[in-house]
Amino acid sequence: MTLRVLVIEDEAVAAQAHAEYVGRVAGFEVAGVARSGADAIRHLRKDPAVDLLLLDMNLPDAHGLTLLQRIRAEGHLPDVIAVTSARDLEVVRKAVTQGVVQYLLKPFTFAGLRTKLDQYAAYKSRLGDTEEDIVQDEVDRLIGMLRMSGPDATLPKGMSAETLRQVTASLRTSDQAMSASEVAAAIGSSRVTARRYLEHLGEAQLVDRQVRYSGGGGRPEVEYRWRRAGAPQPD
Repeated sequence: MTLRVLVIEDEAVAAQAHAEYVGRVAGFEVAGVARSGADAIRHLRKDPAVDLLLLDMNLPDAHGLTLLQRIRAEGHLPDVIAVTSARDLEVVRKAVTQGVVQYLLKPFTFAGLRTKLDQYAAYKSRLGDTEEDIVQDEVDRLIGMLRMSGPDATLPKGMSAETLRQVTASLRTSDQAMSASEVAAAIGSSRVTARRYLEHLGEAQLVDRQVRYSGGGGRPEVEYRWRRAGAPQPD
């Protein structure tokens, strides 16, 4: 699944940088760049198949939230990551009530945006796997994927967001369950390191764990599989 992003930013240098950042994240592509609210509306009318807006709040012809109201009124329902340099609590509150899923403060780095996009991709993947009738725990988990303030806020001491991203990507793109040794080989780490991150994902209920028995009578291994919502849980 490729997620299409419309970058809405009036500053030329920032618009180019944000588009380049998006293009560097696997699973995402730039649907276009709009330099004003009017440009954004025109783009969505011509190309409505946009999943996500990277929306600057301070545009020359409209405030980002005003533009979002117009976009919704025309029937376009992309998700939104709000981008602004304003540390205004009221703006944040209003953004959340209008369906903004995440919030980025300028200036931000590629790593900062990539974290938000990875969280959004995990949310969309999980949402696509979820049946219509879901339980409260699943709702909470979906919302939690988007509301995390950043990897450093949720990771135990000594763990890095980059390694977690690599471990997560290995599991999400694998058709088979993977052992710690297999994940370690895929990301170029030690088995002990890979296992620590895998167990962290297990505690977050994002992966399923079960014992793998080898046919030769060797020592059993724990294997990990990215959890698909609605799938039967292992015994």
